[in-house]
Amino acid sequence: MRTLEAGFRAHLDTGATTLCHCWRLETGGGEVFGFTDHDLDLTIDGVTYEAQAGLTASEIESSLGLAVDNLEASGALSSASLSEVRLRAGDFDNAAVEIWRVNWQDVSQRILLRSGNLGEVTHGSLGFAAEVRGLAHVLNQPKGRIFQFGCDAVLGDARCGVNLATAAYTATGSVIAAEDNRRLAVAGLDGFDDGWFARGSLTWASGANTGRTAEVKTQRRDGTLMRIDLWQEVASPVASADAFTIRAGCDKQFSTCRGKFGNGVNFRGFPQIPGEDFVLSYATRDDPHNDGKSRN
Repeated sequence: MRTLEAGFRAHLDTGATTLCHCWRLETGGGEVFGFTDHDLDLTIDGVTYEAQAGLTASEIESSLGLAVDNLEASGALSSASLSEVRLRAGDFDNAAVEIWRVNWQDVSQRILLRSGNLGEVTHGSLGFAAEVRGLAHVLNQPKGRIFQFGCDAVLGDARCGVNLATAAYTATGSVIAAEDNRRLAVAGLDGFDDGWFARGSLTWASGANTGRTAEVKTQRRDGTLMRIDLWQEVASPVASADAFTIRAGCDKQFSTCRGKFGNGVNFRGFPQIPGEDFVLSYATRDDPHNDGKSRN
């Protein structure tokens, strides 16, 4: 049960209320944005809640138990902070959300209705729709490790131990030509084998996408050109001479960990784990492996 501040309760008891919804978004990068369905901007705790964002929300429902309570917010792209470019780039992915019910005549009178995180965001040329997930959605996230053939560490993290800052694994380059915002011809990578940066990351150092990072799908030589394909199109157009930093990738296999990175001692998978064929197989008289010895 929520406890209302005395002044807010008194306002509600009058029967003639001046209420609106206010939405507070905080991105993973620490940016804070405010939006309201009131017709004037409101300022609460130093945050300005824009009235021109065209934001509306579905019905807010709460339930007992651990089921995830979701709702959907939709709006028009009339706010500079809610541009199509930023939504497409994922700037608001998993942003923390607070939904408040506020007396717009006295913003100190308010109550928190829901908090959670942004889920799936879809958008078009004129509007967007965003799923808001309740706090219980965190309980649906896998935790801990599983026994699997491939490595479950992130390349370069503390469990992996590979130093990606070395010249062997990080390089700088620039775009020669962009077929589109995903397929690029680049310069600066001539000293590297095909596939060295596949499954790695590319961070833009100049151009319209400066500061954004994209995942590399393939890297290969095509005649005299080196070509890079990204998994997804970047948010803004790529231009000739746009500079970037690219880091090597890993396919999570033990042979790659040992051969490419010399890091077999830190491999976090189980390369000798029996596969599905072994699990489903059964003993036969003629099988030479049925001698009681180790299969390794």
